[in-house]
Amino acid sequence: MGRIALSGNPPIPVEVRRSARARRISLRLSGIDGRVTLTLPKRVPEAEGLAFLREKEAWLRGHLDRQAPRQLVGIGAELPVNGTLHRVVPGPGRAVQLAEGELRVPGDPEAAAARLRAWLKTRARDRLAEASDRYSAMLGRGYTRITLRDTRSRWGSCSSEGALMYSWRLAMAPPDVLDYVAAHEVAHLREMNHSDRFWTLVEQLYGDWRAPRDWLRREGGGLHAYRFEAE
Repeated sequence: MGRIALSGNPPIPVEVRRSARARRISLRLSGIDGRVTLTLPKRVPEAEGLAFLREKEAWLRGHLDRQAPRQLVGIGAELPVNGTLHRVVPGPGRAVQLAEGELRVPGDPEAAAARLRAWLKTRARDRLAEASDRYSAMLGRGYTRITLRDTRSRWGSCSSEGALMYSWRLAMAPPDVLDYVAAHEVAHLREMNHSDRFWTLVEQLYGDWRAPRDWLRREGGGLHAYRFEAE
């Protein structure tokens, strides 16, 4: 149906959609990017949905206030790599350099965010390809391709054709978290479900997966707080 703004200080953008499958009005706040979605059953008047939204305003603002604030990436900002914060500073040469506590970015400071985004994507592809190769060899099943996206609702996926997709923001997470996501998606090459068999397989590939999964649930939303100029 489109987007509306819930008035107040500040206004809250809300995506409004209808669903033939919905039984009741629902309001969803994404823990990944703070997106708010109001879903209406097919025949419920829009005015009724807006009244429901206004009733939930205090709840909604409370949860939004507790989410990680948005961080604009640029010179002087801090950006996590491998789960550790690094300060973004001007650098020499032609390539981004990862040093002790610093990300050294050459060239025009106005282009630093775009260069860092490209650098993170390359780093994520290299590391996720290596982890996917390793786990698929352990599993004895190959995948067809790897793609990177800036996904908001999931960290990875595996299609029925064996195509793996990952969020490039995993380059900012601790290495064990990136490895866990790769093992999780590779395990779907055999088990396209989340059954007990699936989790047993993840444990065989990765080991105890509970700590990195909990890290993503607890801290993963913060990785989406970093905003890049090229987005």
